[in-house]
Amino acid sequence: MSVTNQEMESIFEKQNFWRSLSWFDWSWALFILLTGGFISQQYAAAMDGYEIAILGGTVVSLLAWGWLWKPVRMYSIIVMLLSLFAIWLYGDQLGAQESNFFLKYLISSKSAIMWMSALYVLATVTYFAGLFSGSSFINKTASAMTWSATVMGLIGLLVRWRESYLIHVDVGHIPVSNLYEVFILFALITALLYLYYEGKSKTYSMGAFVLLIISAAVAFLLWYGFERGADEIQPLVPALQSYWMKIHVPANFVGYGAFALSAMLGVAYLIKDSRMKKANPGAIIRRMPDLQVLDDVMYKSIALGFAFFTLATILGAMWAAEAWGGYWSWDPKETWALIVWLNYAAWLHLRLTKGWRGRPLAWWAIIGLFVTLFAFIGVNMFLSGLHSYGEL
Repeated sequence: MSVTNQEMESIFEKQNFWRSLSWFDWSWALFILLTGGFISQQYAAAMDGYEIAILGGTVVSLLAWGWLWKPVRMYSIIVMLLSLFAIWLYGDQLGAQESNFFLKYLISSKSAIMWMSALYVLATVTYFAGLFSGSSFINKTASAMTWSATVMGLIGLLVRWRESYLIHVDVGHIPVSNLYEVFILFALITALLYLYYEGKSKTYSMGAFVLLIISAAVAFLLWYGFERGADEIQPLVPALQSYWMKIHVPANFVGYGAFALSAMLGVAYLIKDSRMKKANPGAIIRRMPDLQVLDDVMYKSIALGFAFFTLATILGAMWAAEAWGGYWSWDPKETWALIVWLNYAAWLHLRLTKGWRGRPLAWWAIIGLFVTLFAFIGVNMFLSGLHSYGEL
C-alpha cells in the first residue's frame, strides 16, 4: 500500500508537533487534568451525565487551547486564581462585598465588569493613538489593556455565577441567560479572537477597528444595566432551565464574535484599499495592516465563526426537540439564524470555489454583521415567538 507525499507530510507534521512540546506544555496538561479531576471528585454527585460530559469537553478544550495558543495559559491561571480568591472572600455571605475592599472595588461581579468596560474603552482610544502615532509602546499598552479587560470580564462572569447560587440554590445558573450577560460574553469572545489574530499576525493596528465593536457592546451593556437594571441576577425562566444552554449559547457567541471581528476588518480593508489608490495615501493608512493580512484574517474569522454557528444551530435544534417536541418550528429566531447561516455559507462558497477576494467580500462581511445583529437583537425587539423570553 503506497503512501502519498501529502500523507507523509501530515505524518511528519504530527511528529514535529509532539516533539515541539516542552516540559511547560506537559505541566500545563497535568495541571488541567488534575484540576478537572478535582472538580469531578468534589461535585460529580451533584452533576448529571450531560454536565460531566461538558466538564470533560472543557478539560480537553482547555488543554488543547493552551498547547496551540500559549498566551492563554497565563490568562487562564490569572482568571482562575482571582476568581477563586473572590469566591473565598464571599464565603457563604453575598453581603460580604459591602465590607470587603477587594470585592467592593475590584472583583465582585459588578466591579469586575465595570473594570472590563473601562479598560475596553481605554484600549480602543489607545489603539487609535498607536495607529496615529506609530508608537510600538502605545500599541503594546493597548494590547495589555485589552488582555486586562478580558481578564476582568471573565472574572466578572465566573463570580456572578457563584453570586447567583449565594442568592439561592434555585436561582443559581451559568451567566449566559439574558442580554446583559451575553453582551459580556460577546465582548470577551471577540477580544480573545482578536488577541489571537493580533499575536499570529504581529499586527496591532487591527485593534483600533475591532475594539470599536467591543466598545459599542460595552456602551449597550452599560445602558442596559443602568437603565433597565439588567445587572441584577434573576432566576432563570423555565425555558432556559436546561443543560443545553451551557453549550448552545457559548457556541453561538463564538460565531457572533467572529462575524463581528470580520466585519470590522472589512471596514479597515475598504478604507485602506480606497486610500492606497491615491498618490499620497498618508502615514496613517500605511500603518494599517496589509490588505493581504486583513483579507486572510477576515476569511479565517468567518470560517471559524461559521463552524461554531453551525454547531450552535444543531445544538439549538436538539434543545428545541427536547423542550418543544420538534427540531424546527420556523420561529422568527430560528428563521433568522438560518438566514445568517446561509449568508456566511454563501460568503465562504464564493471565496473557496469562485476565488472572490477583496472589496466584494469586505462589503459582504459588513452587511453580514447587520444581518447577524438583527438576528441577535432585532428579532427580540420587533418579533415574537418561542424565544420571546429574550425581549429587550
